[in-house]
Amino acid sequence: MILPIALTAAGLAAIINIWLAIRCGQVRTSQKISIGDGGNDALIRRMRAHSNFVEFTPFVLILIALIEYSQGTSTWLWVVMGVYMLGRVAHGVGMDGGEGITAKGRELGIILTMLILIGLGGYAIAIPHISGPDIVEVDATGVPAN
Repeated sequence: MILPIALTAAGLAAIINIWLAIRCGQVRTSQKISIGDGGNDALIRRMRAHSNFVEFTPFVLILIALIEYSQGTSTWLWVVMGVYMLGRVAHGVGMDGGEGITAKGRELGIILTMLILIGLGGYAIAIPHISGPDIVEVDATGVPAN
């Protein structure tokens, strides 16, 4: 079974992850910091943006994949995935600080992340309770119980 939303989300997450890593590397190279953060504020901010992405994204990817697998591909899930990825890019840019609209990216990114994670998590919890008779329980060997 192909899960187009989950596959697209995983691909985008890989690209964003590399982009965040490159941004750290740019500061490391320009400031000649090989290991650690060297006390450099710009590197600390970029490392935290990268770490924050790695802390939240696996949960979102797993939830997207499981929801898509259990409920099918849907427009709303495409939208949620796209908003999440845009929010993570906004967070990465916003972590650089500064003023203006880019500074708001950090706040926007984390708010979107939290809302999406709570929403997907809640929906995933609800699915087995609202899905009805299509649920087939299996025993430890994977054989249907009934």
